[in-house]
Amino acid sequence: MPIINHKQFIHAPVDVCFDLARNVDIHTETTAGTNEKAVGGVTEGLLEKGDTVTWEATHFGIRQRLTAKIIHMEKPTVFVDSMVKGAFRSFTHTHRFKEEEGGTIMTDTFEYKSPYGPLGILADKLFLEKYMTDFIVSRAKELKRIAEDGK
Repeated sequence: MPIINHKQFIHAPVDVCFDLARNVDIHTETTAGTNEKAVGGVTEGLLEKGDTVTWEATHFGIRQRLTAKIIHMEKPTVFVDSMVKGAFRSFTHTHRFKEEEGGTIMTDTFEYKSPYGPLGILADKLFLEKYMTDFIVSRAKELKRIAEDGK
């Protein structure tokens, strides 16, 4: 099971970073490259523990839907979402926020299992793990930009 870890320092308070990361509207903005939008469950505003959201996006040229549920939340330091339905066999995405001098360290830990057994493992090695890493890093950089611009 691949595990992707990414840390991003953001020159903004921890509560601002936490709220931006769980904001459905901001998520849509930070994933514009895949035309991601919320089409079910909570479709705007801040996600809370127990909420579900269904995302529709284009990955690898294929329009896909994925439903995730917020399974854990400790404001403003951590929240965890887990796939309920979608293209992966499973995934858990932990978002951590730690106040540091001058800002916040945001840490994403994304653990997933690909479908299709050995073929999925091969896809991980050939392209999927890099694709998911790039996706998470890109979103973190966009969150940093938005937080630091004071949006």
